[in-house]
Amino acid sequence: MQIGFVRSAVVLGLLAVVGPFAIDLYLPAMPEIVQDLGTDDAAVHMTFTVYFIAFGVAQLIYGPLADRFGRKPPVFLGLAVFIAGSALCATAPDVSALTLGRFIQALGAAAPMVVVRAVVRDLHTGTEATRLMALVMLVISISPMLAPLTGSAIIQFGSWRLIFGALGVIALAAMVQMAFLLPETLPPDRRARIDPTAMIRSAFYLLSDGRFMGLTLISGFSLASFFVFIAAAPLVYMTQYRLSPTGFSLVFALNAVGFFASSQFAATLGQRYGMGRVALVAVCGFAAATTLLAVLVWSGIDDLPVLMALLFIGNTCLGQVIAPTMVMSLEEHGAHAGMAASLGGTFQMVSGGVMILICSPFFDRTALPLVGAVAACALTALVLALFTLRPQPQGSTVA
Repeated sequence: MQIGFVRSAVVLGLLAVVGPFAIDLYLPAMPEIVQDLGTDDAAVHMTFTVYFIAFGVAQLIYGPLADRFGRKPPVFLGLAVFIAGSALCATAPDVSALTLGRFIQALGAAAPMVVVRAVVRDLHTGTEATRLMALVMLVISISPMLAPLTGSAIIQFGSWRLIFGALGVIALAAMVQMAFLLPETLPPDRRARIDPTAMIRSAFYLLSDGRFMGLTLISGFSLASFFVFIAAAPLVYMTQYRLSPTGFSLVFALNAVGFFASSQFAATLGQRYGMGRVALVAVCGFAAATTLLAVLVWSGIDDLPVLMALLFIGNTCLGQVIAPTMVMSLEEHGAHAGMAASLGGTFQMVSGGVMILICSPFFDRTALPLVGAVAACALTALVLALFTLRPQPQGSTVA
């Protein structure tokens, strides 16, 4: 089934932004949440950890459901769960209730993320899939640039609780556009019955595939660097650098521009030089920029312009890593697309959650722990890339 590239990108992008929007929208309100709920930074960081881990693990459920019942029913189920979680967050009397609401939100937000990847694999392979993934990411790019600004605007008219009400409305809109604008991409004759034995066998097959796991973990630790930044940056920027919520949102948006602008060239560069080669060079650049930043901050050079410039360079390199590694990890597993998308998403999100959990005790509202954690993620991705990505003969577009 062929659907127009632009239409596919817009619909899939709007579905995919539900989960990221739920991460970014309340970033400017973090200091207010700490104060209003009478809690501390670590407890609020835990709302990120819980979200990422639940978001990742839940994808193991939606992948098989998407292979059995088609791509659309799991999305409707997930978005309904997400709306329920948003309602709990909006009315949370304490940080424990907020954390539970975030857990429920994540359980629902996992469905669109799995289905988006599986639909891309249903429609295209190779560089065409990379083109579509890059277009989807272009739509997603609106999220990190506009979500914090939107959140800072919302809290001008009310408390942070309005932010979670807005998230429920966004999920409802995504549900409506999914119903009317995206046809089912998995016909009944290609659907697989839910067979626990076959699922376990498929999972072990993928887990034993060194290339699949390597690619998945490269993108996982690369994304983890961004998640760690998301968790720590609001309190660092608004405390050490004394930015207002709106000022933080603008700086945050600028840091994201490089990533998403760069991702739009991934397919073209991958077609010309090979996706594996492009991703390897990009990981090297990402690790170099973030390691240099960590060294500079450790030596006392922690001015905001320096932080912004090197994070911008690092994120620009990162834009050439995520889409190619995602596509390559699914390329040879069309018969296991749902499970591969689920496992890939699980490892990516759990990597982020675990890194936040490990680093959170060291976050002290200063830049050094933040940039140190980002550099650690980048160096881990580099080591994995050196073992996983191999140069291919001229003209190869897969690796």
